[in-house]
This record gives sequence, structure tokens and C-alpha cells, in this order.
Amino acid sequence: MSNSSLAGKRVSSLLDENSFVEIGASVTARSTDFNMEPKESIADGVVTGYGLIDGRLVYVYSQDSAVLGGSVGEMHAKKIVNLYNLALKVGAPVIGLIDSAGLRLNEATDALSAFGRIYKAQAMASGVIPQITAVFGKCGGGLSLLTGMSDFVFMEEKDARLFVNSPNALSGNYEEKNDTSAAAFQADEAGNVDITASEAEIYGEIRSFVSLLPSNNDEFGAVSDCTDDLNRAVSDIANCTGDSAIALSMIADDNSYFEVKAGYGKEITCGFIRLNGQTVGCVANRSEGYDDEGNKLWDGDAILTVAAANKAADFVNFCDSFDIPVLSLTNVDGFAADVECEKGIAKAASKLAFAFANATVPKVNVVTGKAFGTAGIVMNSKSLGADITMAWDSAKIGMMDANLAAKVIFDGKGSDRIAEGAKEYDKLQNSVDTAARRGYVDQVIAASDTRKYVIGALEMLYTKREDRPAKKHGTV
Repeated sequence: MSNSSLAGKRVSSLLDENSFVEIGASVTARSTDFNMEPKESIADGVVTGYGLIDGRLVYVYSQDSAVLGGSVGEMHAKKIVNLYNLALKVGAPVIGLIDSAGLRLNEATDALSAFGRIYKAQAMASGVIPQITAVFGKCGGGLSLLTGMSDFVFMEEKDARLFVNSPNALSGNYEEKNDTSAAAFQADEAGNVDITASEAEIYGEIRSFVSLLPSNNDEFGAVSDCTDDLNRAVSDIANCTGDSAIALSMIADDNSYFEVKAGYGKEITCGFIRLNGQTVGCVANRSEGYDDEGNKLWDGDAILTVAAANKAADFVNFCDSFDIPVLSLTNVDGFAADVECEKGIAKAASKLAFAFANATVPKVNVVTGKAFGTAGIVMNSKSLGADITMAWDSAKIGMMDANLAAKVIFDGKGSDRIAEGAKEYDKLQNSVDTAARRGYVDQVIAASDTRKYVIGALEMLYTKREDRPAKKHGTV
């Protein structure tokens, strides 16, 4: 590998020092149409090989925009597919570093077929080995499907571009009006990107991320050493009901929470923590957000939206594929109520309910605030299949807010009766003790004890095995 090429430098920046072994360095393009000369296509525009991240094997391909624009042709794709075949045999993640002009036009149908072979390789690898893609330059047209077929996507925040159609090709749009190819749009509005950062930061983010994941679906989750106190009390967590991302970081080993898709569907936060060294996937309702300095960034309702439900469902499916236990923090009043949401919320909520119910990994749910109505049910409730359901002693579990229920039940009977009825309803129907007496809650705990109780539950569930009815796959 030429370390002087940008593609080579990117591989070196990502992997452990001197660990990369290149495969297919001598491959060149076969097409000579339009006077294209083979000598112009060093490695056919993509560096492929294997190396280590913190001593763990990974496979990497890095497109070289200096060679034919990094465009994808027959031999370029053959190298990537070969890499996938090796990774599947060995059981190790594939990391793609994208910087390409897209389809190699002068190879025409050969290049189109090449895209199809990469898609197939990714489809076969899905759920077997983790697939991570980082976009550093252009990733347009059919090439963008490589990100969609990946499990997690990183994107350089300033200059990288990800698109199917360029902004200027969209009816009524132009790049200056709405740069739909920019990282901000793809991450926060489209939900196609998990992490945006500078190129230098992305290497560290990917390395940290890989350390959280198993290498394949035959490994039993991902476990590392833990030096944090397993019984550590989390005294301030009760104040974090709204910003569950902070709550998750507080209960995590060393207070470390790796969030994905933070700006998309932000009514739910998804990410990874370690508990007693074990990687745990987290899904939590969120109604407000703060920065690292404690300044409030946004404030909303405790609701479930289409984007949030879809994001969470995809995340749970990934965790289930790779034997990563799932922890949910529930605090939800209901579903978003507007015309746009109504178009898709039934399907999105169904996907989330299916993902939780279908997952066979250990599942722990902690009700930190409210668990009202159907929205509370689809958030990994006991009835949906959670193995252990806990609730803070301040939690509320029921059909709806007591004040709203009283207005319906005591309609026309005066404000005093409605107020009195609300208190009665809250005690009889929304009490966490009532839910516990009916078996919908296994443990009522103090908020400060969340860490030790969740760790205990996951340790108990470590060897969980659960079968599903024999079928090819679900259809939700």
C-alpha cells in the first residue's frame, strides 16, 4: 500500500500501527473503452485488506479518489466483494471508507453489475458481521446504498456528501437552498448517518465503537474488564427523567455512553453503554436535551414519534442480531398527535413493538417516569416480553394522565369532582404499586439504585436462551 495516497493514510489512521496487510494491490481495471489505459488504475481505485483495532481483526476498504475518482467498476467491486467473503469466513467486521465519484461510466453495465454484487455481499453479511461505513468525500447515486446496507454510518461533517440525487437535481431545490447531501441533513433530518465529526475525530470514534461490538453473531455479546463499582449509587439520576441520555451515562461503567443518531428522532435516544464490562444496547424516551455544560438545548413532550420509533426498532434489531442485551428507560405519555405523524405512527409503533417482542436477547425495562397507554406498552413492557421490568418508586403506569382521565369519567360534574376524581384515579390506576401487585412490574426501586439492580438483572439473564416459532422471518 502506498502510504502517500490519501486512501492509504486513512487506513493507517484508523488501524493499529503497522498492522495493515493489503490484499489485491496489483488489481487493475480490465476495461479499455474510451482509450482508458490499465496503468491509470492503480489498485483500481480502492485499497483493501485487513488489520487490527486494539488488537482485534477487522477488514477495511478505502476508496482512492486520486485514481479514476475512486469510481466503482468491475474490478473495484470484485476487491470489495472478496473482502466481504473473507470477513464472513473468519467472522470479523468490515469497515468501508468512502470517497468516490460513483459509478464508472465507461464500464457501463459491468459497473452496474458491480454495484449489485456489492449489495448482495452486504446483504449476506447483514446480521452476521458488523458493517461500518465512513463517508469522507462523495458518496452518491448507487454508491449511497452501501451506507444504507451498513449497520452504522459515520460522516465527515464539513466536506463529505451523501446523496442519491444531488440537491440541484431535486425538483424545486438547489444546493444553496437546502443541501440535502450535507452531513447535517443526512444525520438530523434523514436519519441516514449515526455520527458526524471531523475526519480526525472519526477514526477515534470508529475505534471506540468497534471495541463495543462483538466481531460476529457467534460471539456471545461483547465483554471487557470493569473497574467501576458495581453497587455505585447514582444519587442525582432522579433529576434526569427528561434527558435519559444523561441518565444512561450516569449508570454506565465509567459514565460512558456512546449515542447514535442523536439528532434524528430525538424523542428516543439509542446507544451503547457497558455494565460490569458487558456491552448493553440502550433505548430510552427523551423529552429534553442538555449539552456538556448543562445548558438546555431543546425541550419537548414525552411522546413517541415516527422517526423515534423507526430509529429504535432498527437499533433493537441490530442488538438482537449480535446478542447484545437491551436496556430500555421508559417515560412516555403517548404518541405524537399531528397530521404528519398520523401518516406513519401506526406502522412505526408496530415495528418497535415487533422488534422488542421478537428479540431473544436479555431485555430489561426501567420505568423512570410515565408509562401511559399503548406507547408505554410498545416500550419494552412486561406484556411485550421484557424479562425484568423495574420501576422507580416515583413512576406512573396506567392508561393515561389522571387529570385527563378524570375529565372524561366525571364530565359535567364540576371542577371539584374532577379534581377529586383525578386523585382517586392516580392512586388506583396509575400507581406503580398497583402495577406491581398485578405483576406488570417485578421490582420497585429507588432511582439511585438503578445501576446495581440493572447489573444484577443482566448477570442473572446472561445465559438466557429463548426460541421463537419456526419461520423464515417476520414481516413487520
